Amino acid sequence: MRNKPRRMRRNRSLWLFLLPPSVGLLIFYVVPFFAGIYYSLTDGSYTNAFVGLKNYAEIWHNEMFLLGLRNTMELSLICAPLVWVLAFVIAVLLNRLRPSGALLRNSILLPYLMPASAMLLVWLLFFDYGGTLNRIIHLLGMERVAWLSGAALRFPVVLLFVWKNLGFAVILFLSALQAVPEPLYEYARLEGASLARQAVSITLPLISPTAMLVIIVEWISAFKIFREVYFIGGAYPDEAVYTLQNYMNNMYNRLNYQNVTSAAYSFAMIVFVLFGILFAMLGRAQRKLN
Repeated sequence: MRNKPRRMRRNRSLWLFLLPPSVGLLIFYVVPFFAGIYYSLTDGSYTNAFVGLKNYAEIWHNEMFLLGLRNTMELSLICAPLVWVLAFVIAVLLNRLRPSGALLRNSILLPYLMPASAMLLVWLLFFDYGGTLNRIIHLLGMERVAWLSGAALRFPVVLLFVWKNLGFAVILFLSALQAVPEPLYEYARLEGASLARQAVSITLPLISPTAMLVIIVEWISAFKIFREVYFIGGAYPDEAVYTLQNYMNNMYNRLNYQNVTSAAYSFAMIVFVLFGILFAMLGRAQRKLN
């Protein structure tokens, strides 16, 4: 009984520490979230009349919204798996080089730490029509490519995303790989298992939580590729890289908050469904392994 008042005082002190961040979370996240739902169901007039799902029906018949949604999904399905595969392969190789691979492990994280504006300037110079890449192409006897316009813009955008996000994914994989017992690999090598067989049968099953974390982190990052597209292609880039964020940014500049919120919540529902499917697939795979 004597410990009960002491425990109650401790709980009260914990609530005092939790109160400031909870208030900030409520003001800056919870309230705007529900306010956005309200805006998406009104007509945007001075009376903010309730119109139900009319705004959602309008955006789903809007060609630019559908174009941005399709491009966003396509770019994310290209970028996230590409980073995942490259990061896993590089992490496996670096894990075999330890401790001699310390310099490579540290240097591969540099692009992730660099300011985005500096990286984008380097990218513009490298992919310019008279830039380094086109000079190399010209020396090889091929025609120069206008990388920063038209459908070719997808290549520098995807490459920039991979270059910037690869290092962080490699570090996550490395931290998981270093926890895998080395005797398992020694036994597999004695049995004649190849590197690919070891990766599929030993490495991936044991690091599956980290592998899932990496694909989620990179997929979320791929959904936010708008910054790179906007800096290179502007507010109205080529149709090949016109993303959903371009559409919402343009609607926001026109003060069309109803379209912005309707597009945002529509996209959020799609993301929730996709991640639900991804978690279900992972759970089924883990049950099979067990």
